[in-house]
Amino acid sequence: MKVLIDTNVVLDIMLNRVPFYASAADVYALASNNVITGFISASAITDIFFIAKGTLGKKTTKEALKRLLQTFKPATVTDSHIYQALNLNWEDFEDSVQYVVGENFSVDYIITRNINDYASGSIPAVTPEQFIQVIAIDA
Repeated sequence: MKVLIDTNVVLDIMLNRVPFYASAADVYALASNNVITGFISASAITDIFFIAKGTLGKKTTKEALKRLLQTFKPATVTDSHIYQALNLNWEDFEDSVQYVVGENFSVDYIITRNINDYASGSIPAVTPEQFIQVIAIDA
């Protein structure tokens, strides 16, 4: 099963944000154990770095990203993805890009805490908690 991990979930892991950390870490563990294949859009990685370095500092953030990217794969963002995302006319452009990248990688789910932002798409958007329940049912 392939999933796209949204920026907010990655930040929950990196910044140990309570109460979201536990379920985000469960998703990370599923990817670490090769139960799922997790992707993070390349454009989100720069956003994650920018946000996390304010809390963790530049060096620690780079090291955390290196560790994270051993588990979650970077998903390429192309010029075509950007044009497709612009044509979606969604409220949040970042989510549009994430969604188009998810389509390109044929992901089964987008894991996010902002599921309403993806309501117009055909890829199911679920919270980390919901995803853990999906995996439990499929097991």
